[in-house]
Amino acid sequence: MVHTPRSARRGALLVSTAAVLGLLAGCGNGSGSGSGEDVRSDPPASSAGTAAPARETPSPSASAPAASSAPARTASPAPPRTTAPSGGTTAAPAGGSRCHTSELRASVGRNDPGAGQENFPLVLTNASGRTCTLRGYPGAAFVNASGGQLGADPRRTPGTPVTVTVRPGQSAWAGLTFSNPQVSGARSATPAGLLVTPPDERDALRVAWSGGPVPVSGTAASVRLTVLSPGTGP
Repeated sequence: MVHTPRSARRGALLVSTAAVLGLLAGCGNGSGSGSGEDVRSDPPASSAGTAAPARETPSPSASAPAASSAPARTASPAPPRTTAPSGGTTAAPAGGSRCHTSELRASVGRNDPGAGQENFPLVLTNASGRTCTLRGYPGAAFVNASGGQLGADPRRTPGTPVTVTVRPGQSAWAGLTFSNPQVSGARSATPAGLLVTPPDERDALRVAWSGGPVPVSGTAASVRLTVLSPGTGP
């Protein structure tokens, strides 16, 4: 078959057009790599907002509470403990301890008679080098030359005992009273001495008696003692 030049040009144009269409179709199915694989692009961002960032694990230093800037409170020091001296002795109280017989000297003061009564101050003086105390009633007993007691023990006149502090050389006194035997009619005797026992002590001090006869028996034979008071007498 014989083709004319016009028909030849039309055929060539059709072939070129088909080739261009094929090339365009290939470009629409790939990214130009020529592998034919479907390459997907990243999905678009959500219209509701951006995705939340990933939570970071806090570091140890970030999770620990901040140190306080205030100074730490310290406990008050305990008071020192005191112990008794190794010798087993303790200091004497401010008023001193009880006076003992060996630390005292006894005497009888001047008589102060009145209304048929004989009134003698019985004095205890601190002859030691320390301060001590006397409280209450002393003991007393008239004795003959051989030491035998004359009459009954003195009775105690009601009174309120007080603690008498006696420094070295100071004294306390108690009243020793009885009815004059010549007035009362009681049987009498003249003592050689008077035994004086300090309060709460067992040992007595002997004092020479120069006060004359004393009642030793009968209804009016009582001898009385008062509580100790500071000083040497009224």
